[in-house]
Amino acid sequence: MELVFVSCAVSTMLGYHLLLLYRIFGRPHTTMIGYENHNKLAWVERVARPMAPEEAALALSVISDGISASTTLASLCIALASLIGAWVSSSASPALTSGSGEATATATANFASLLACFLASFTCFVQSAGCYVHASFLISALGSDAPVSHVQRAVLRGGGFWAAGLRALYLATAPWGAAMLACSVLTVAVLYLLDSNSVPMHRHQFMLRSKGLSATMARPIVVARGAVMMN
Repeated sequence: MELVFVSCAVSTMLGYHLLLLYRIFGRPHTTMIGYENHNKLAWVERVARPMAPEEAALALSVISDGISASTTLASLCIALASLIGAWVSSSASPALTSGSGEATATATANFASLLACFLASFTCFVQSAGCYVHASFLISALGSDAPVSHVQRAVLRGGGFWAAGLRALYLATAPWGAAMLACSVLTVAVLYLLDSNSVPMHRHQFMLRSKGLSATMARPIVVARGAVMMN
C-alpha cells in the first residue's frame, strides 16, 4: 500500500508540473514564472544600454546574488545527499539491518528516493550558478557585438534551473507512505496559489542618459508565446 500511495503522490506532483509547463509556454502571463521572466527580459534590455560604472556594478551584483544563492543551496543538497548515502551504506543502520525483508526494501527505496531528489536538486542549482556566471561574462562584455538575446537566454536558464532545483527540494521534504500523498496534495494546492499570476505585464520604459540630459524612450518588452523559456 505504501508503494501505491507513493506512486500516487509522485504522479500528482508530476501532473501538476506538466500542467505548469503548459501554462508557462502557452499562457505565460498567468504564471509567476512567466511574469518574472518578462521582467528579467526587460532588465537585461536595460542592462544592455549604455550605463554609468556604478550601474554596471549594480547589475553584476544582482547576478552575483543569484550565483551565491545557487551555490549555497547546491552545497546544502550535496551535503544532505552525502549524509543519506553514508547512512544507507552503513551496515549499522537500524533501518537496513532490523525488521523484515519488506521493511528493509521499503527503507531502502525511501532513502534512494531522497538521494535522487537531493542529487537532482544539486544538479539544477549547479547548472543555475553556471548560467548566471555565463551571464556575468556576457554583461561584462556588452561593449562587443554579442547579441542581447544571449544574455537573456543565460539569465532565463539560470532562473529555470533555480525553480527546478527548488521543486526537487519540495519533493524531498515529503514524508514516505500515506502521509506523502496528503503532503503532495497540500503542496500542489499551495504551489498553484503561488504560481498563479493576476498582475498584468508591465510595459517597461527606460531612461536614455546622454551628456547629462535625460529623455524618456519607450521600449515595451513583449513576451511572445513560449518566449519566456529560452532554450
